[in-house]
Amino acid sequence: MTPANFLISGCLAGIKCRFDGQHRKDRKMKELLEKGSGVAVCPETLGGLSIPRPKAEINRGGGEDVLLGKSRVIDAAKRDVTPQMVNGAKRTLKILQRLKISKAFLKEKSPSCGSGKICRNEKAIPGQGVTSALLRRKGIKVIPR
Repeated sequence: MTPANFLISGCLAGIKCRFDGQHRKDRKMKELLEKGSGVAVCPETLGGLSIPRPKAEINRGGGEDVLLGKSRVIDAAKRDVTPQMVNGAKRTLKILQRLKISKAFLKEKSPSCGSGKICRNEKAIPGQGVTSALLRRKGIKVIPR
C-alpha cells in the first residue's frame, strides 16, 4: 500500500459524519481512499462535535476571522461551537503534518471544510471554513469538492 497523498473530508469518503448524520460520498474520493492514496478525516467530529448535531454557521466573515478571534461558529441551537471547530482544525493539521500530506479535498459549504463557499442564513456565500483557513495558512493546498 502506498502512503496517503491526500486528506479527504470524511463525508466525501462516505462516512456518515455530517451534521445530519449523513454523508456526501464522492465516487472519486472513495476510490482514492480505497487505493490507499487518501486518508479520511472529519474535522468537526475530531473537534468533539457529535453525530448528528445542530447545523452550524460562521456568524460573520470566514474561517480566518474565527482563527483570529473576530468571529464565532454558532449552531442552530444558538450554542457557540467555536472551540470545537478550532480544535478540529488543529487536530486535522497535525494529521496532515504527521503523514506529510500537502493536499486536502474538502467539502464545500461547511463551516469547517468549505474552501471557496460557506453557508450563512441557509445560503452559500463566498468564504472558507475554519479548517480550510488553517490548512492554507500552513501551506496545504485545499481543493474544493
